[in-house]
Amino acid sequence: MADLQAFAHVGETRSLTRAAALLNVTQPAVSKRIRALEAWVGKPLVERRANRIALTEAGAAYAAAITQGFAVLQGATDALMRPPSGPLRVRAYTTWALRWLIPRLPQYYLLQSDHAVEVTTSLLPVDFSTDAVDAAVRMAPGNAPLPGATRLWRHAIMPYAAPTIAAAARARLGEATLLASLARPRDWASWAAARGVALPDRVVSFESTSLAIQAAIQGMGVVIASPMLVEEDVREGRLAPLGDTPLQTEDYYWLLMPPGRVRPEAVMFCGWLLREISLLEAG
Repeated sequence: MADLQAFAHVGETRSLTRAAALLNVTQPAVSKRIRALEAWVGKPLVERRANRIALTEAGAAYAAAITQGFAVLQGATDALMRPPSGPLRVRAYTTWALRWLIPRLPQYYLLQSDHAVEVTTSLLPVDFSTDAVDAAVRMAPGNAPLPGATRLWRHAIMPYAAPTIAAAARARLGEATLLASLARPRDWASWAAARGVALPDRVVSFESTSLAIQAAIQGMGVVIASPMLVEEDVREGRLAPLGDTPLQTEDYYWLLMPPGRVRPEAVMFCGWLLREISLLEAG
């Protein structure tokens, strides 16, 4: 643990001297810990240059992972030792909140019963300097530079329809009515281009994907949606997929937290989200 702490401080400060000061040890002691860690992992983590040091490519990636790990440990410890300071305020998209988060919140409360989660919805970007938000779930391309962001999962899409019209829609999609979301206006075009099919002219748009999914359940047409957002509807027989393999888009769901020190509850919420997603993907 001491070797990891020393390397995390070196990665943060890019200085053996400053890392030693933070640890209240000597510079040679920090250098010895780094060498011990390099011997343990079997590869160089630090490049020693005249009057300065730099991290190797492997060292930079390792330092980022270790820093995030220490943050999770610190957040969990703080949450145990400190009383709650109001509800954890999470901003999300309406469809994601309704169809993925809220059905799982009872499980979260079983694990973290000492603080509440206050969920608000918006399509607008979050500004932690002005918005009363502790964490936010946003969507952005996989290569988007999002400081302090944790990638949750990749957004995939597939057509779905009510079982009463699924067979006919699967055989003659060009004659079906398409149900679309104003929040995701390009999904149908992306799916059609990737599958090499022509889209019908009949498109009915709704304010959110959640409304479009509900319209599909009522038999109004075919909706394009993420499998993760309609898993219960498929399992309960309210919707049927019209394809075998979802299309992976270039967008990902991200969990954003404010820069600097975040609330311990937000760190624990992040860890719970990642566990839920990994269990879902594994099952």
